[in-house]
Amino acid sequence: MSRRSWTAAAGVAGLLLLTACGGGGKGASGTGAITLGFAQVGAESGWRTANTKSIQESAKTAGIELKFSDAQQKQENQITAIRSYIQQKVKVIAFSPVVESGWDTVLKEAKAANIPVILTDRAVDSADKSLYKTFLGSDFVAEGKKAGEWLTKEYASATADVNIVELQGTTGSAPANDRKKGFGDVIAANPKLKVVASQTGEFTRAKGKEVMEAFLKSQPKIDVLYAHNDDMALGAIEAIQAAGKVPGKDIKIVSVDGVRDALQALADGKINHVVECNPLLGPQLMDLVKKVVAGEQVPPRIETAETEFDQASAKAALPQRQY
Repeated sequence: MSRRSWTAAAGVAGLLLLTACGGGGKGASGTGAITLGFAQVGAESGWRTANTKSIQESAKTAGIELKFSDAQQKQENQITAIRSYIQQKVKVIAFSPVVESGWDTVLKEAKAANIPVILTDRAVDSADKSLYKTFLGSDFVAEGKKAGEWLTKEYASATADVNIVELQGTTGSAPANDRKKGFGDVIAANPKLKVVASQTGEFTRAKGKEVMEAFLKSQPKIDVLYAHNDDMALGAIEAIQAAGKVPGKDIKIVSVDGVRDALQALADGKINHVVECNPLLGPQLMDLVKKVVAGEQVPPRIETAETEFDQASAKAALPQRQY
């Protein structure tokens, strides 16, 4: 997208922005309504779809007017949307950053406009913590560690090398960076656990399948797949089956998220372990928005409660799974 002029950027913002709640045209000025501008990463996975739905439905329930944008996994689109929200004088801006770096300039613009910012799901690497009020989301390093701990226990008695391939999330994103680090830190204690190939699958099912196909051609022996999210794992399962191998047996699979399709694959024995990452942040976010607007102090970091799934717990969770 050309960024040569604000006019062009504003035009893109006009195409991106959707009012998700109420159509009443109540702005931040004049009615006293709380207006929240939310810049979403995109719709790259089942997890993200559930996250968006939670935010939209929770805003409606809370009586908060939501201005919503889909960045289509492009940082420049999110920056454009945030600048549009600043122009519209929303009460609060929240967003889930596509990548960790490159946010200081636009966050300083929001601060100068006295519009508080809440980070959801993903963090930024800014040294200036005054540029946002709080972070709401998961501990991605802990998620990676949980995956690594499961794998370490699974292969505690291994006498030969265990070859692992890794499907990373979007390059430069907080979950990709942190899930890789957490996993790597844990398995480093066992020299037999070796990551023989690691490449981004961009958090999508299609790319996960494509990269796994390449792994299967380039690696003579693969024992384990570690996927940074379920959608990539589900795509990889298709590639594994097409290659004549049995997912969950010939190649063991551990992934992160806990979406319904992955829990079903776990129940069916095609995935071996799933670490949960809870997307239903909407109610907590709306509570935070109201507190910030009221001038209340909020913690600098709020983490969501999450668990892990084996085959038995996946079967138990499936009937009530919301996403």
